[in-house]
Amino acid sequence: MPHLVLLGDSIFDNAAYTDGGPDVVTQLRGLLPEGWRATLAAVDGAQAADVAAQVAGVDASATQLVLSVGGNDALMASGLLDEPVYSSADALRLIAATVREFELRYRDAVAACLARRLPLAVCTIYHGNFPDPDFRERAIVALTALNDAIVRTACAHGLDVIDLRAVCDLPQDYANPIEPSSIGGAKIARAIARVATGAATPASRLFGA
Repeated sequence: MPHLVLLGDSIFDNAAYTDGGPDVVTQLRGLLPEGWRATLAAVDGAQAADVAAQVAGVDASATQLVLSVGGNDALMASGLLDEPVYSSADALRLIAATVREFELRYRDAVAACLARRLPLAVCTIYHGNFPDPDFRERAIVALTALNDAIVRTACAHGLDVIDLRAVCDLPQDYANPIEPSSIGGAKIARAIARVATGAATPASRLFGA
């Protein structure tokens, strides 16, 4: 029996933000073919460093994994968006250092998932719904660098990538600036179901070595 397990943070563990509507895993269960299972192992607030512990608790019956993590790592580093710098070179160095540290943690998270020897799909970090346009622009630039680390890691291992930036692209997809609403959760669930069942037709293809 196919058994899909969701790992990571509140992108999947979003029940607290749906205002009584169904969360991602509930909606996913309604989309999967008869006989499929979906289990939520993701935990609201988790960072990349927490994924290995989640993987350790995954049941032996699991047949596929989906990982969405990094948003809280970005949140913890968001102070750099207001860091005073002397030049654009200094700003780029700050972003580069943040990405370098994140990528190490993210690669460890992916390695923990791959150690289970199961198919794995990963998600990018979406842009959020920040009300301040200036902050949003700065956040997108920084998130682009973090997402590059996610995509490069996925490419290195031949993993499918669900680009949440393209999935959650409307204000109603968000319950607040950073959490998915039930509406956004439905879109996330549909994307996962299509990838997991092989029904997805990629809009683009990325080839690595």
